[in-house]
Amino acid sequence: MAVSLFSRPLIICRLAATGSSGQGNGHHVLEAKFIHRAVDLSDKSAGISSPHPNFGCVIATPGGNVVGEGYLYAQGTRPAEVQAVEMAGAEICRGATAYLNMEPGDCHGDHTAISALVEAGIARVVVGMRHPLQHLRGKAVRALRSQGVHVDVLGEDLHSKVIEEAQKSCRLVNAHLMYRAASRVPFSTLKYAMTLDGKIAASSGHASWISSKKSRSRVIELRGRSDAIVVGGNTVRRDNPRLTARHGGGHLPMRIVMTQTLNLPEEANLWDTSEASTIVVTQRGARRSFQKYLVSKGIEVVEFDILNPRDVMEYFYDRGYLSILWECGGVLSSSAISSGVIHKVFAFVAPKIIGGTNAPTPVGELGMVEMSQALDLIDVSYEQVGPDILVSGFLQPIPDLTPVIPSLDETSVIDPTVTLHEPKIIFFYKTWDLYGAFSNFSPHPIRMPEDSGDYVTWPSVEHFYQAHKFIGLENKQSQKYVEEIRDAKSPEEAARIGRLMQRQHPDLVRPDWEIIKINVMYRALKCKFSIYPHLNSMLLSTVGSVLVEASPHDLFWGGGREGEGLNYLGRLLMQLRSEFLGEYYKSGESTILSA
Repeated sequence: MAVSLFSRPLIICRLAATGSSGQGNGHHVLEAKFIHRAVDLSDKSAGISSPHPNFGCVIATPGGNVVGEGYLYAQGTRPAEVQAVEMAGAEICRGATAYLNMEPGDCHGDHTAISALVEAGIARVVVGMRHPLQHLRGKAVRALRSQGVHVDVLGEDLHSKVIEEAQKSCRLVNAHLMYRAASRVPFSTLKYAMTLDGKIAASSGHASWISSKKSRSRVIELRGRSDAIVVGGNTVRRDNPRLTARHGGGHLPMRIVMTQTLNLPEEANLWDTSEASTIVVTQRGARRSFQKYLVSKGIEVVEFDILNPRDVMEYFYDRGYLSILWECGGVLSSSAISSGVIHKVFAFVAPKIIGGTNAPTPVGELGMVEMSQALDLIDVSYEQVGPDILVSGFLQPIPDLTPVIPSLDETSVIDPTVTLHEPKIIFFYKTWDLYGAFSNFSPHPIRMPEDSGDYVTWPSVEHFYQAHKFIGLENKQSQKYVEEIRDAKSPEEAARIGRLMQRQHPDLVRPDWEIIKINVMYRALKCKFSIYPHLNSMLLSTVGSVLVEASPHDLFWGGGREGEGLNYLGRLLMQLRSEFLGEYYKSGESTILSA
């Protein structure tokens, strides 16, 4: 589905080189090759692992042979380290070295990735970069070292020219996360196609097609690597785009329309949400009647007091978006660049000349009057795509996140006003926060009984929940949906299948679904927190706190954008917490609360 930015052949090295950073440059070349391979593997999950980073793991023996590999397929799936250990086998792993493009990030309370490496007997771990997120940064490195595993971090423990290049590749493959962590807006890429004389359409507005079929295929791949695609009102009116990835399934990015006046046509491809969802962001009060019309079509409308790219991106940052592709015209692109929210540019230049004094250009007025004011791209790449040339580069340098942020304990010593106590409200949202294990998307399989009395294992709570929309109906198509959801490789994929089928075929959804869905989720959550002791302990440790599922776009299970949601997932967790507390008090095991 996704185009690889770091394509290299499988590396099978047989050089005798092991140990730490004190060895020669030949050793560093080998280290760098293994890290590059981990980067290549991690790039396979681009677009489907969000909001996780792209993770890859390579295990090599002391003799220099690659024996295990893995990459994170999507959120809620097994860590790359677990896959690599399983491929290599326990015996071969003993004394081997694991190469990771990024420090593991434990979001599920069970330290799965670290445990897999330690229990397999991995003697050494080489980490391409520390985790960019503050609450995870350095945590896994310290945990591995405390278990007696030798850990080297590129740029800290290993230094050389080839090591610097490998470290850079680690930053590039997760540039979206690093920019997001540093700038607090999603990583944004501006994409456009133009003629050799810098036009994105003829004077009449006709633009089909400037670039070649191969270039358009690359654009579709870029969409598949993004969480969302942004266009302006002019693009909707002029081009009537679909903005789908069109790759036969898998990840479908959100479609976002930015329009100040909401002067949009009543009929548009973007209003068809059977395949992908659409959000329209606009100025507060714009065309109220048309807003109601869009809502009736299943479109989400979000109003801003003043519509500008910075505020819109900060809003989608809060919604958990990681990477956004801008496919807008010159007016909106210049506004986005001026707002400082565009981080990278992909420009497809076609060997055509169209001319036209009034023909539109890819970037509108930026207020620059001298060439010395021009914005220079960083790390520029040139690639021939069919007859076109693809020019790409960064408008802003990749953030340097090298400084280690002091821990809460260290900070409290410096500033006694900083409290170590948990807040009264605990927010959790999928996988990025300290309580990510509370999510129905966490990778904890559950074993549930069927009506027949047999037990079935489901990969996650979300798999179980989505499948039960269609369970109990004597219909072959409904049964097929259940099987597809059960076989989905990730909770996100299971949710996509279940939601899509529910929208497209409401007649195949069980008629009592709205009545029983809370009970279905409750049963699945109770099973999860009953069979995993570490999750049970984590839940009980929140006594006295209100639990809020902080999804801003789910007004039923989540808290909603401004607290207007029902927060049913948080409610169910607090209900379970009370039930478990009652059981522990009855059995005299209340000491677990002080553990």
